[in-house]
Amino acid sequence: MAAHRHSVKLVVVGDGAVGKTCLLIAYSTNKAPTDYVPTVFDNYIVNLSAGDHEIELSLWDTAGQEDFDRIRPLSYAGTDVFLVCFSLVSRTSMHNVPYKWIPELRQYCPDTPIVLVGTKADLRSDPMILDQLKAMGQTPVAGEEGLELARSIGAVNYVECSAITGENLKTVFDTAVKAVLLGTGRQTKKSKRSGRKGTVGSRVKSLTSGRRHSAAVDGSDNHHKCVLM
Repeated sequence: MAAHRHSVKLVVVGDGAVGKTCLLIAYSTNKAPTDYVPTVFDNYIVNLSAGDHEIELSLWDTAGQEDFDRIRPLSYAGTDVFLVCFSLVSRTSMHNVPYKWIPELRQYCPDTPIVLVGTKADLRSDPMILDQLKAMGQTPVAGEEGLELARSIGAVNYVECSAITGENLKTVFDTAVKAVLLGTGRQTKKSKRSGRKGTVGSRVKSLTSGRRHSAAVDGSDNHHKCVLM
């Protein structure tokens, strides 16, 4: 049987310094960044296999600083899925998800699926970070809080990860690709009431690079690609 071929464009957004670039580097190189990490990661293509599906996954980074607010949306055209990232040790970055990032994405790409990603999971138990947060009267973001945020913004899933330890790193991208192949669009209130909820560390069967591995996908291309008008 001939392989089903798919080209998937994945764009990562979120506040500056939440670990977007580290996430992409760790995934694309299969190792944690140890040297200087650039503000924006060069676009990169990863070839994946899932059963009889061949996926060309194009990874796009963006800068989260306000200076880039006018030019950042230019990279959204043709996007199949977004990763919206926030740091699990920065409540400000979490606050900006519904108040900055979701409005921006819905303005340009109202139906393109979103996976919410909590980054820097390794720092949630770091004594120095905990002391810093305590001094500010804050605590790390709990898993239940991330899940609730994912539901409130209509994300198709929620995954917590660490680019440093590799925890759930692959799951982040497997989840995003699966959302595209299954034709999953924006979560509606109806779908949220019906029980379609994200999970911390989504149970997504693995897609592999360079070898075939079974995954629960149907090959549908009936998803919502972003088209800028």
